[in-house]
Amino acid sequence: MFSSDNCCQIRRFRRPTPMRRTQSRQGGITTVGFLILAVFIGLFGFAAMRLSPVYLNYIKVAGVLDGVFKEFDSQRPSRAAIQKSIRRRFDVESVSVITARDIKVTSESGGFRIEAVYDHVAPFLGNVSFSVHFDKKVLVRR
Repeated sequence: MFSSDNCCQIRRFRRPTPMRRTQSRQGGITTVGFLILAVFIGLFGFAAMRLSPVYLNYIKVAGVLDGVFKEFDSQRPSRAAIQKSIRRRFDVESVSVITARDIKVTSESGGFRIEAVYDHVAPFLGNVSFSVHFDKKVLVRR
């Protein structure tokens, strides 16, 4: 009559409820939803494209200051030698937003503090723009 294989294969059939019928017909995102998502992703992509050169320029400035630190740390440098090195490195790196004159070299008890503090404004859409503040400081010891 009943074998051991048939006893475990009992199936129950249910009628589809209205909730189940709508779930099976739902297929994904609508056209309006896709357009809103595409605009949202597009705005973030455009913002990333507008801000990439700003951060790449900051990486150049930070690299210049780190290079000056490695060159002159504990070497008893003069202020003129540091400023000359900064100018030379700015020319080689093609830093465009700030100049070597915008870099402050101040004397402290332990050496020289080199500061690059500046704001970079990148236009976005119409009268909307991004303002990014950068502050890089290095202490060159004597």
